Amino acid sequence: MKKRFLTAAMAALCAISLAACSGGSAETTAADTTAAEAADTTAAEAEDTTAAEDAAEAETEAEAEENTEGGTLIMATNAEFPPYEYHDSSQTGPDGTDIVGIDAEIAGAIAEKLGKELVIEDIAFDSLIPELQSGKADLVAAGMTVTEDRLVNVDFSDTYATAVQSIIVTSDSEIAGPDDLAGKKIGVQQGTTGDLYATDDFGDENIDRYPKGVDAVQALIQGKVDAVIIDNEPAKVFVGDNDNLKLLDTAYAEEEYAIAVKKGNTELLDQINSVIQELKDSGEMDEIIGKYITAE
Repeated sequence: MKKRFLTAAMAALCAISLAACSGGSAETTAADTTAAEAADTTAAEAEDTTAAEDAAEAETEAEAEENTEGGTLIMATNAEFPPYEYHDSSQTGPDGTDIVGIDAEIAGAIAEKLGKELVIEDIAFDSLIPELQSGKADLVAAGMTVTEDRLVNVDFSDTYATAVQSIIVTSDSEIAGPDDLAGKKIGVQQGTTGDLYATDDFGDENIDRYPKGVDAVQALIQGKVDAVIIDNEPAKVFVGDNDNLKLLDTAYAEEEYAIAVKKGNTELLDQINSVIQELKDSGEMDEIIGKYITAE
């Protein structure tokens, strides 16, 4: 009887012990599972963060690459200024339109060097700088002279051509030079340096402004003005097309042409200057200018 009691007691003790052992194992397994799940979650979150960072970095690199290569380069100009920019239906310009000339070809070379597609916008001359400031255009190439007033609003590239402001009069005119313009009615293209210089020298009341140089020349032919001040190269074209006009030997002013960019856009400015220097060093700049301006 005693033996049976001891046996039963021992069996009970074993059962209690097994139950205790079983409970400890379950708790340990649950803790291990929780830790493993937490580790998996942390690893997954880290992996997601790394993937997001990689995607952001790739997007930034793609944007940088897009800014460097590809896309368009928008040139604003006033295509009424031969031989720098003008319409010629017999030719195709670098952007596929009929706008050709020295500035168009230089801009085409810049776009090609930068891996971009050139787009030329033909607008009024006095709208060129506002177009640049608003971000609608990347650069202005329009036979534009570097002046202190313009430097307040835009940045200019290195110069690529020198120019002379000349005076056109009728063949029977008594005007022989700049000094004879005092008190005369002078026609100019609005917003050009001819306009600015003549206004300073002769007063606003003596200046008639026209949207295009050809309009000023037509006013001269019709007797509405006594003289026209305009760049020498287009002046030669206008005089060559009209037998009753002449170009005075004495220059009105000398100036330098450059490409304008938005104020502070140093990246594009540096790229343009680099291409201009390349064109000069290779002789391509002389070829472009010589294509449109022949030695007399």
